[in-house]
Amino acid sequence: MANVVGNFSMSWGMKHRGPEETLLGALLNPWVLLGIGLLIFWTLTRITLLSLADLSYVLPVTSIGYALSALAGWQFLGERISRERAMGIALITFGAVLVGRTAPKASR
Repeated sequence: MANVVGNFSMSWGMKHRGPEETLLGALLNPWVLLGIGLLIFWTLTRITLLSLADLSYVLPVTSIGYALSALAGWQFLGERISRERAMGIALITFGAVLVGRTAPKASR
């Protein structure tokens, strides 16, 4: 969820900044700062996950965040999801479920 909310926060902050706001000013936007903080947390969490489980398990399972981010953009930012994007989201979700059903083997 840190990945999804972090990406959403950064997108929200960048889309709702003032037209005269510079890039540096946008980086200081509270929504953007929240997004950056959550994505840093997500990166540290992912590093930990990679130390505990196989790469072939962690990456597909965590890819569900991409699908959830797209759905959050559609639901809360009014972004359009084309048929092709919807099919891609469905494939990502199916792949994450399929990989998630297999028990990870510790790689030590």
